[in-house]
Amino acid sequence: MPSLRDAPTWCPPLTRVRVTFPRPRIEDPAAELRRRLDASPARPGSGEAVAIGAGSRGIDHFADLVRATVDWVTSCGAKPFIVPAMGSHGGATAEGQAKVLASYGVDEAGVGAPVRSGMEVVELPQGDLPVPCYFDRHAFGADHTILLNRVKPHTCFHGTYESGLMKMVAIGLGKQEQALALHGLGSRGLRDLMPQVARQTLATSNILLGIGLVENAYDELCRIEVIPAPDIPGRELDLIAEARARMPRLPLDDIDILIVDEMGKNISGVGMDPNIIGRMGVPDLPDAVTPRIGIIYVRDLTEASHGNGLGVGLADLASRRLFEKLDLAATYENLYTSTYMARGKIPALVDDDAQGLVFAVRTCRAPDPERTVLLRIRNTLHIDELWASPEAVRQLQGRDDVEILDTDPEPLGPDRMLKAFDP
Repeated sequence: MPSLRDAPTWCPPLTRVRVTFPRPRIEDPAAELRRRLDASPARPGSGEAVAIGAGSRGIDHFADLVRATVDWVTSCGAKPFIVPAMGSHGGATAEGQAKVLASYGVDEAGVGAPVRSGMEVVELPQGDLPVPCYFDRHAFGADHTILLNRVKPHTCFHGTYESGLMKMVAIGLGKQEQALALHGLGSRGLRDLMPQVARQTLATSNILLGIGLVENAYDELCRIEVIPAPDIPGRELDLIAEARARMPRLPLDDIDILIVDEMGKNISGVGMDPNIIGRMGVPDLPDAVTPRIGIIYVRDLTEASHGNGLGVGLADLASRRLFEKLDLAATYENLYTSTYMARGKIPALVDDDAQGLVFAVRTCRAPDPERTVLLRIRNTLHIDELWASPEAVRQLQGRDDVEILDTDPEPLGPDRMLKAFDP
């Protein structure tokens, strides 16, 4: 039996397993959205200019949904255009935010409407708010604004409203100015003040309606709601409850090593969803009770992140190839706006995957390497198929929601790790 001193030359055999989650889904999301838009009592008039706010998250059929919205606005006789509604993302520049949308196919060629990207804002009436209330200048100049966003648990705070339409109303359209005003107050700014800013914005701006989206555990759309602006605060409560219930989770609560193939902004606002890995990296918000993970090794950064590696600090080990893809200016702009500095720290770097696994085994504090509970996932959006060490497989066997896909796993030595870990 190997000891910790032998760990540099020892690697566990890994077995592919599949975890099954409930999977309701919409077969044709664009058609479903168009049907709901056609039934909406809120609609623009002929000749009116309509800003369509689109965010920076990777959403199932995102470009198709934006195009369906553009087509519907056009069918009403109105004139649509796209505005990035993403706070300080994209390096907090107009060019960067337009580039983020283009990477999802949301540009004039892809959706049939021009993109007007800018960081300038107008200040709306503040009312009794303790912070100013800002609104994208391009959207403010339109007759109406429509918002399209996914509703789901947030990665930085937990409250009545988290990631969704209310946050897009407040921070997405408020651009960097609103993000700084709210993020600078920590979790209180997001949890408590963000809903107040959203309500004030809804009451004093030109928002016509919101399109709320819910995805299942497989990152597929399972619910689309078209909500008139006055009804957004009430109806989003139902959407966030469903989104929380449909979130996937890792199949074990105690994990010695978690290997994550890729992190990125198109996967989570902080690269790896804290709701999945249980680590928050937020001073005034404790980590989740489960899962309990000893060492997280992250292997790569997605191209769609454009170098923004916010959240890499939630890992313990990272590959050098990930580090070399980092755009520190984009990462740090997002980091400083969020104020959660631990999320931007650079983990210990490893030269290759074999070294990453070796160091993970050496440092995870498992008393017996052969009983190490190791899971490898593609990313925190896709955790239905994963690789598992023998001890993890032993704990998973016999469960109705788990299928063992390999019956005779091969040992993976360090010389074979690169090939074995390629998706």
